[in-house]
Amino acid sequence: MTRHHVLVVEDEESFVEALQIGLTREGFDVTVARDGQQALELFDANPPDLVLLDVMLPKMSGIDVCRQLRQRSQLPIIMVTAKSSEIDTVVGLEVGADDYVTKPYRLRELVARMRAAMRRASSDATGEIVLDEAEALVVGDVSLDVAQHVVTIRGDVVPMPLKEFEVLRLLLSNVGRVMTREMLIDRVWGADYVGDTKTLDVHIKRLRAKVEDDPAVPTRIVTIRGLGYKYDRPSFG
Repeated sequence: MTRHHVLVVEDEESFVEALQIGLTREGFDVTVARDGQQALELFDANPPDLVLLDVMLPKMSGIDVCRQLRQRSQLPIIMVTAKSSEIDTVVGLEVGADDYVTKPYRLRELVARMRAAMRRASSDATGEIVLDEAEALVVGDVSLDVAQHVVTIRGDVVPMPLKEFEVLRLLLSNVGRVMTREMLIDRVWGADYVGDTKTLDVHIKRLRAKVEDDPAVPTRIVTIRGLGYKYDRPSFG
């Protein structure tokens, strides 16, 4: 059985010790960084399969570490936040984290999320999440080229991370139809996703900032209360 390598970035010794013991028992090889700068150095020296990244760190915050890691790699990153720090959760997801857990957490739940994140990353790498390469979607002034992974909005090419791209693709390919939260999460993050649905909400917020004329009053990516979201065709399209 393949042992996955996890980089744990944590400065609280009680959590470090518990994670080293627990994750090793679960079959992971564990490397520990105790501050943000050391995390980047260890990552460059020996890239892991997954990063478990605390938000509050010496020398460099977990948010800044996450941002720099995303410039290097698309490997799974799970943020660890204080229970009351909702803003840290949102910012962490916005800079590229795949999931988050809050302290205190149960090892069983943490391991389940880690394994699910690595399965999703493996699916992305091997093409199990298949995008029709012939597909090109144009809705109003938004166009999405699946083959080239290019999104053009109002004539400008807009960079878009994979998960954000996939959410937009599903919405555009179902213009006028309600996509339930469960459908979106299952199609983009996988049926085995065990994280909070806030991940989807953050991606919707980021998409609205890019496609809406006024993100505070969305008219394209519309919330259907109690169900999910739908993409409404703009009146000029």
